[in-house]
Amino acid sequence: MRPAVRRRGPVAPGAVTGPEASRATMSAMRGRCLVLVVVVVIVAATGCASGHHEVTRPTIATAARPSALVDPFMGTGIGGASVGEIHAFPGADVPFGMMQWGPDTAPVRAAGGGYRAGSSAIGGFSLTHLSGPGCAVFGDVPVLPTVGAVTGAPEAATARFAPADEHATPGSYRVELSAPRILVELGVSSRSGLARFTFPRRVAANLLVKVADSAYGLEAVQAHIVGDHELEGSVVAGHFCDTAGTYMLAFAARFDHPFLRFATWSGATIAQGSRVASGPHSGAVLTFDTSDGQPIEMKVGISFVGVANARANLDAEIPGWDLGAVTDAARARWDALLGRIAIEGGTADQRATFESALYHSLLHPNVFSDVNGQYEGFDHRVHTATGYTQYANYSGWDIYRSQIPLVALLAPTEAGDMMQSLVADARQSGFLPKWALANFETAEMNGDSADPMIADAYAFGVRNFDARAALAAMVKGATSVGTGAGWDVARQDLDEYLTRGWVQADRRDKTSFDYTIGGSETLEYAIDDSAIARLAAALGDRATADVFARRAENWRHLFNPVTGYLAARAANGSFPTGPPFHVSNQSDIGQDGWEEGNSIQYSWSVPQNLRGLFDAMGGNRVVVSRLDSFFTHLNTSRKQPYNWAGNEPALGIPWEYDYAGAPWRTQEVVRRLTALYSATPNGEPGNDDLGALSSWYVWAALGLYPETPGRADLVLASPIFTREAITLASGRTIVVSARASSSVDRYVQSLVVSGVSPPNAACHAATNQWVCPWVPASIATTGGQLDFTLGPSPNRNWGTVPGTAPPSGEP
Repeated sequence: MRPAVRRRGPVAPGAVTGPEASRATMSAMRGRCLVLVVVVVIVAATGCASGHHEVTRPTIATAARPSALVDPFMGTGIGGASVGEIHAFPGADVPFGMMQWGPDTAPVRAAGGGYRAGSSAIGGFSLTHLSGPGCAVFGDVPVLPTVGAVTGAPEAATARFAPADEHATPGSYRVELSAPRILVELGVSSRSGLARFTFPRRVAANLLVKVADSAYGLEAVQAHIVGDHELEGSVVAGHFCDTAGTYMLAFAARFDHPFLRFATWSGATIAQGSRVASGPHSGAVLTFDTSDGQPIEMKVGISFVGVANARANLDAEIPGWDLGAVTDAARARWDALLGRIAIEGGTADQRATFESALYHSLLHPNVFSDVNGQYEGFDHRVHTATGYTQYANYSGWDIYRSQIPLVALLAPTEAGDMMQSLVADARQSGFLPKWALANFETAEMNGDSADPMIADAYAFGVRNFDARAALAAMVKGATSVGTGAGWDVARQDLDEYLTRGWVQADRRDKTSFDYTIGGSETLEYAIDDSAIARLAAALGDRATADVFARRAENWRHLFNPVTGYLAARAANGSFPTGPPFHVSNQSDIGQDGWEEGNSIQYSWSVPQNLRGLFDAMGGNRVVVSRLDSFFTHLNTSRKQPYNWAGNEPALGIPWEYDYAGAPWRTQEVVRRLTALYSATPNGEPGNDDLGALSSWYVWAALGLYPETPGRADLVLASPIFTREAITLASGRTIVVSARASSSVDRYVQSLVVSGVSPPNAACHAATNQWVCPWVPASIATTGGQLDFTLGPSPNRNWGTVPGTAPPSGEP
C-alpha cells in the first residue's frame, strides 16, 4: 500500500482515530556510529557526523556475524516523490517476532514503523510495530523516560536526541537522549523485551507509560499498577487504513527497582498514588530514586490473549535481568537466519544493502500465539495452536510476489507454520484472509492473495501444513459469491468475474476511496486462479487444476486488439477509446479500473502465461520494444506509462525479457534497478510493505527471481556478488559464482550449471554450457551450482534460441 492513499472503510462508532502521519518530503539522512565485530578483526565505523553515513565493513567471507552489516535504519526515510516515506522499523526485534520494541519519533510518527529519519525528538518507545506499511498501526504502550516533576499532559511529552547518539543492530537498539542525557537500551525475545534506562543521579527519575497512545484507532485502555514493582494492562486499537477491525494487546511489565512513588493521568490531570488508568489520553507515571547512579531496568511481556499470558511469556523468555544475554541471543538468532545466505565480493555498500534488505525481508509475518500456544482467532475465541506456531500480519498483495518465496526458501518450518495459520484463519472466519492484521481481515488491496502465498510455499518445498485443507479454502473463496469474513467478502465482484470472466472498470475498492479496480481485480483473480490450479495439480487433483487453469486465462478478456495492451472494460463490454494510457479526469490517482497503477503498468501482470500475453501483443520483437520504452524511466508513478519500481506490480516486469528472447535486457535493467537501493534511510524506491521491496532486492542481487506465483522455477539476471551460497533446510546448497561480477561486467557470457537436471535438451548445449535463462524448480530443494562468466557487453546469443525461454502457461 502506498502512503499517499487514505483508506476508507467502516469504523466502529466512537473509535478514537488520529490523523495519518504527514507525508512531507524528508531528505535528511541519519548518521550513526556502527561498530562491526568479526572473528579476528574489529572494524570500526567512520564518518559518524549527523548528516553522513559511512561505515567501513569487512568482506562477508571473514564476517562471523552477518548481522554486523545490517543497518536497521535503511528505509526510514523517503522512497521517491510519488511514494513518500518507506516506513521501515529500526528498533529491536527477532526474526518474525511478536514484539517490535523501538522509537516513535515526534511530532511525526511515521506510519507503521513509527520512525521518521531526520527527526530530533522521540515521543516514546512502543512495543509493537510493522515495517513499511502505508497506514498507521500498532505503536502500542510507548514508554518515555524523563526527570524531574511531571507537568502538563504527559502523553504529549517528548525527548530530544541527536543522530550521532543513536545505534541499532538486529536484536537491539539504543539511544542517548539529550537535555538531560538519559541512555535507553532495548533488547527483545519473541514475545518479551528488556529495557535499561540510565538516568542522571536524581531523586526523581520517571518512566511515562503512555498506555493510551497507540498509533491509531484507539478504543479502550486499562492499566493497573501492582505493588511497587509491576504494571499491567491492555489496549484495544486497530482500524488499519480506516477499516473496521480491532485487536487487543495485553502487557505485563516488571521493574528491578521499587517505585519511589507513582501516579496515573487522564489528559493533563495527574492523580498521585492512583493505581488505575483508563480511557483516552491516560497512562502511568512511575518514579524512581536514581541518586545512586544505578540504571532502572524494565522487562515486559505482551500477548494478544490476556495479561496472564503476557506474564507467562515474560517468565518463559526473559526470566532474569541480563540485557546483554537478551541482545546476544537475539543477535545469534539473526546471524543463524541471515547466515543461510553467504555472499562474497561486491562493494561494501552492496554487501550492507543486501544484508539490510535480507533483514527487513524476515521481520514479518509475526508470531501471534503465546508460549502456551494460545491465541485469539478470527472468531474472537481463544484457540491453541497445537504442533505449530500461529502467525499474523500478512501484507498479502505485497508479499506474495517475492517475500513469501524467500521465506519459504530460507525458513521453511516457519513458512509452513505461516501457511497453517492461514488455514486456521479460514476455518475460524470462513475464508482465507487477503490482508490479515492480528486476528482480523483488513481487506486491503484487490485480489485473493492468500492463494499465491500458499501455492508459493508449497512449490518451494514447504510441507508442514495441511495443503489439502488450504486448497479447499482457496477453492471456496474462488467459488462462493457474496459471503465472507466479517464485513468483507472473500472475492469482491466474484459474481461478475464468474459470469463474464472479467470485472467492469468502475467497480470500486471497498477500502480505498477513488480507486476503481475492475481491470486490476480481474488480473489478480486470474493470478489467484492460476495459483489454485498449480497447487491442485501438485496435490494430484487434476479436475480442480483444469477448472482453474482455464479461469487463469481470464486476462485475455482484457486484451484490446486495437492498442495491443490490456484495458479495463466498461459495463457494456467496450474498451476505452484513444491511446492505451490516459490519466482519469475523475481522480488524480491514475487510470480508471486500475488500483495503484495504470493500463500500461498492469499490462505486464500476467506472470502465469507470459508466452500467451506476448503472442497476443504481436511477438517478442514488439514486446522487447515496448519494455525498452517502459524502462526509460525506472520509478515514476501511477500517472505515467513507465515503470514504477516502488510498487509491487512492477517487481516481476524486468525479468520478462527472459521470456521474450532478450535476457541481456533483464540483466541490464535489473542492475539499474538495484541501484535504487542502498543501506541508507532513503534506500528503497517505495514503502517496504512488510518486506516486499526488500525481498525483491535480495533476489535481484542473487541474480535469481521466482517470476510465476506457485512455481519455484527461478529466472536469471546476473549476480551482483562474486560468490553466493544459499543453505537449504536439507543442508544442501545453491551456489552461485561470478568471478568477474562488477558494475561494468554485468552481462552473462556463458553459464555452467551442475547438480541440476536440465528441464529439456535445449538448455544444455553440446559444449556442456547451460543456455537457458532460468533454472528448474528442483534447485530449490536439491540445490545446485551456477557458474557465470560475465562481461561488459551483452551476449545476444545466450538464452535466445527456441526452447530456452522459461516455461509459461498452466500445469
